[in-house]
Amino acid sequence: MSEYKFEKHVKYAESHEWVRIEEGVAVVGISDTAQDLLSDVVFVELPEVGSEVKAGDEIAVVESVKAAENVLAPVSGVITAVNEELLDAPELVNETPYTAWFFKIQPTNKLETELAALMNADAYAKFVEETAH
Repeated sequence: MSEYKFEKHVKYAESHEWVRIEEGVAVVGISDTAQDLLSDVVFVELPEVGSEVKAGDEIAVVESVKAAENVLAPVSGVITAVNEELLDAPELVNETPYTAWFFKIQPTNKLETELAALMNADAYAKFVEETAH
């Protein structure tokens, strides 16, 4: 088994975003696996509040000393909040990937279908293990 942490109460995308539903709102960040592969996060670019997004859209950027990666929306809806704390402290993504959320989405009526297309922690752990090189 890998050394990565997997949260049981979130769903995962193959592109390494996680999503957790809190009071009907989708809270989104990147997984422990993603932050580890990126290495030291030095910059985060967040989407605009009020933006409409579709699942799979590139809506944020996370930059590290190694690379810049797009952060995709795991579900469709409207951006209702961004975590401005990450603008001044992007290292929080490395330190606490499951509390250092990037943005929140008020989901559309497709939420259940879109969540069903994502992986639970066990499936994601298996996916990570199978795709590791």
